[in-house]
Amino acid sequence: MKIHNTLGNGFQEVIYQRCLEIEFKTRDIFYWREQEMEIFYDNVQVGTRRADFIVDKVFMVELKAVIDLEDVHLAQAINYFEAY
Repeated sequence: MKIHNTLGNGFQEVIYQRCLEIEFKTRDIFYWREQEMEIFYDNVQVGTRRADFIVDKVFMVELKAVIDLEDVHLAQAINYFEAY
C-alpha cells in the first residue's frame, strides 16, 4: 500500500516492480525478481515465463498496473501457479 499511496496510479508495471524491490531490500526480505519459471504440460516443458517476484522461496508475486483487478487477472495468476 505504501507504494500505491506514494505513487498513485498510472505508471508502468516496471516502476512498481522497482519500488517493491526497494521495499523488500529495506525489510531484508529474501526474493528473486523476474525469476524464469518453466511451464510444463503433461510432464513436458513447453515454455517459460517470468514471475515478477518469488518471495522467501514460497510466494509468487504477480504485479498488475491496473485500476481494477478483473476475473481475467485472477485466472492468469492461478494458471501461472498451476503451471509452475
